[in-house]
Amino acid sequence: MSTVPIVTASGASLLRSHLVGAGGAGMSAIGAILLDRGAQVSGSDAKGSHVLSGLTARGAVTAIGQRAENLDLLPGGPTAVVVSTAIRPDNPEVVEARRRGLPVVHRAEALAALMVGLRSVCVAGTHGKTSTTSMLTVALQHARLDPSFAIGGELNEAGTGAHAGTGDIFVAEADESDGSFLAFAPHGAIVTSVEPDHLDYHRTAQAYAAVFEQFVDRIAPGGFLVAGVDDPGVQRLLGAVRGAAAHGSGGLPRIVGYGRSEAADVRILASHLHGHRGTADIGLPDGSHLELSIDVPGEHMLANACAALAAGIQLGIDPDVMVRGLAAYTGVRRRFEYKGRVGSIRVYDDYAHNPTKVTAAIAAAREVAGDDRLVVLFQPHLYSRTIAFADAFGQALAGADVVVVLDIYGAREDPRPGITGALIADAVPPGSARVHYLPSLARVPTDVADLLRDGDLVVTMGAGDVTMLGPALLDELSRRADRPDGGR
Repeated sequence: MSTVPIVTASGASLLRSHLVGAGGAGMSAIGAILLDRGAQVSGSDAKGSHVLSGLTARGAVTAIGQRAENLDLLPGGPTAVVVSTAIRPDNPEVVEARRRGLPVVHRAEALAALMVGLRSVCVAGTHGKTSTTSMLTVALQHARLDPSFAIGGELNEAGTGAHAGTGDIFVAEADESDGSFLAFAPHGAIVTSVEPDHLDYHRTAQAYAAVFEQFVDRIAPGGFLVAGVDDPGVQRLLGAVRGAAAHGSGGLPRIVGYGRSEAADVRILASHLHGHRGTADIGLPDGSHLELSIDVPGEHMLANACAALAAGIQLGIDPDVMVRGLAAYTGVRRRFEYKGRVGSIRVYDDYAHNPTKVTAAIAAAREVAGDDRLVVLFQPHLYSRTIAFADAFGQALAGADVVVVLDIYGAREDPRPGITGALIADAVPPGSARVHYLPSLARVPTDVADLLRDGDLVVTMGAGDVTMLGPALLDELSRRADRPDGGR
């Protein structure tokens, strides 16, 4: 693809971009699209990963470790340095960029620049963003529209989370965690849910809800909003934006509700789960019905598919074409992703990291497990989230038969004295699941293997490095299975 000017709202050229933290899902997506659009890309990350290697394979110049000299990876150096909120101001590459007078651009501003001239659809919400974005993307691909997309995960079908398409639609996951989705002015938006989260940044539930109101206000004139009307937070959001419009402080986008509620325009009238599959009878605004079928488990996934269907209809796609496309969706990496089995023990991995997501993931896993035991290895993410939601996590995890709570993955936060995964382990109600607290990650494969029995379905769950434990556990189980006594 030939190079075309890509300029941010602040005037920074992305012709030669350096990405700090290039191995992150959101940052690597921007890098991939920039490369597809003919830009030159360099980047670095603190450690190597398959994501960073994939970006290198696409043509980026990358480095492991973050140093000032990485800004010279491209001939002539970068025209802009792209960062996320997770990158601290004292990062050596950021410090060097400012010393050189280079523009330091937030990744959301860079992504917004890539959307210019296209019909963008931004998918926001406390939970369900990645799956809904992925479903809409796959359905549009099957409609032969070749959309551009940027997703916080890798599509099972494509093996990537980003692509610069030849069509006029751009589908993007919109991150509310730091309010950066306010950089977008989309043609259309999906809001799946609004439930307090990321209080390390937003501080209060009220401030978190308010940023969604500002996001909806950013929808372009004549655009649309697909809203999950079953969610109380979305109901309050719609009340607020309608109230603001009634008082003359702005116009309303075309609002299309989806869900089970009678208020839904695209409504789930009935649904059935069959192990890994789900089907739903969907009622459309014109009174017609259609059957929606997806090859991923869980009622929440049917709701996400309903959102994608509603958005596709707003984009002018025939509903039957959308349904056929959604039937081809097979999931995204780290969303109830099958990792393997040893004997009759199956292992999956899931990104769920707030109470509602954990509840939904456990319900979906329970459907697949059937009468077998469900064993969940949960890694809390962020000290602030653990403090705020320990009790809710305990209630959510009670849906499993056996719960193994690991220590906290701090990510961008520094440790806090006395705040550990034990807070969540202690919050699981007595008499529900059997609970174990294992603070040593290195011991988890052997200790968990000791707990397992034939038929168990195991889910590693969380937003941190818990994803590494599934393969390690399978290796441990394989070693034991190869022993003459079966490892018992």
